[in-house]
Amino acid sequence: MSKLKALDEKFNLADKRVLLRVDLNVPITNGKVTDKSKINKIVPVIKELISRKTKIILISHLGRPKGKIDQKLSLKVIAPILGTLLNSKVHFFNENYGSSAIEKSKKISSGEVLLLENIRFNKEEELNGVSLAKELSKIGDIYINEAFSCSHRAHASVCEITKHIDSYAGKLLAEEVNVIKMLTSNAKKPVTCIVGGAKISTKIGIINNLMKKITNIIIVGAMANNFIKYQGYNIGKSLFEKNQEKLLKDILKQCEINNCNLILPEDVIVSKDYNSKGQLKSLNKIGENDLILDIGKKTIENILNKIDESKTVLWNGPAGYFEVEEFSLGSNKIANKIVENTKKEILTSIAGGGDTVAAINKFGCSNGFSYISTAGGAFLEFLEGKKLPGIKALEINE
Repeated sequence: MSKLKALDEKFNLADKRVLLRVDLNVPITNGKVTDKSKINKIVPVIKELISRKTKIILISHLGRPKGKIDQKLSLKVIAPILGTLLNSKVHFFNENYGSSAIEKSKKISSGEVLLLENIRFNKEEELNGVSLAKELSKIGDIYINEAFSCSHRAHASVCEITKHIDSYAGKLLAEEVNVIKMLTSNAKKPVTCIVGGAKISTKIGIINNLMKKITNIIIVGAMANNFIKYQGYNIGKSLFEKNQEKLLKDILKQCEINNCNLILPEDVIVSKDYNSKGQLKSLNKIGENDLILDIGKKTIENILNKIDESKTVLWNGPAGYFEVEEFSLGSNKIANKIVENTKKEILTSIAGGGDTVAAINKFGCSNGFSYISTAGGAFLEFLEGKKLPGIKALEINE
């Protein structure tokens, strides 16, 4: 049996240099951060380390510079935002390894924060390079991984580094791992999984892993269009994934074998385009020029009833094109019903995936879930039951 290597809270960290791998991969438009969720999430962790009089050195990436320096993807813009949230000076250093970075890490005072430049400016990062990992390890005395969202990548600052420095799983990372393990092993039943997104092929691993353990799988979003079409209905010009008939047939069969209810839309909101008014239609009334952009009234009622019957809900994928108000009702109703039941303490609610988190934030529901994962690929892969390289690197056998 393996468990994550955690840092003893009684361990004296005073004056120690803590290399903290975080996820500051935030959306930036015209040089400004447009969503601070990931920054906000790590603030309590950094504050605790500040209170323990450590020297905090932050490692992160931003975007996909592919081993080249790209000033549009510099982490410099993050430093003042983080400084304001921490109410403390955050030093930014425009390099991410080497003798100057080592010297800088030693010079900052205990309780101060040093943010290194985008680690992906170095091509060895994504190659899980030994030499980069060794150089990074010299910048700290201990290493803590708080970037669950990057832990499905075998990268130097996530995996190889753990072989060259005393390394631990951070609290946020451990929390995320424990939540997903709970969901896949001992969640309170009935368990309902609401799955959306554009492609069913990207979610098949989750569906296959969960259907043996849960009561209901609700399919929404563009994924549902595949099932609607498979049932023989017209889906007009709606988005769907081609050549997935075998996959759909297999899902229907496996749900039956595992006694898992598969719930699909009964009615939908359609429009001629993304800017026109929506129209409620039953499945047999969808026209050649229609775009399915949200779930309909009956479907919403059905989903809300299933949430009421459930003790655990996982939500991954919005119900419609929520970015436009006209097609956001389905996602809005789902988010608010989950929050209502969570606050009554009759439901454990877990949500994850970029679009789902964006929808939850849009509807002002971010404080009402039991747990919200900001991780995308890592969240999905762990739900599928895959071993993540960054997690494996921090496991110890009991």
